[in-house]
Amino acid sequence: MVLYDYKCESCGNEFELELPMGSHPTAPCPKCGGQAERHFSPSGIVLAGSGFYNTDQRGGSSATSATSGK
Repeated sequence: MVLYDYKCESCGNEFELELPMGSHPTAPCPKCGGQAERHFSPSGIVLAGSGFYNTDQRGGSSATSATSGK
């Protein structure tokens, strides 16, 4: 089961529904009964700290110097 965000086209009510993966993208609004569609919002995940970016440098030896043993 996955938790999806929905927004009603009629009244603008935003709500969540727990549905199986691959379920139909529309659902009835619990407030007015109108048609609501799946609403996508940005994730709350923040990638911070070292190791998340290609430009980050690790302390010590790098992966390129470890593979070039010739």
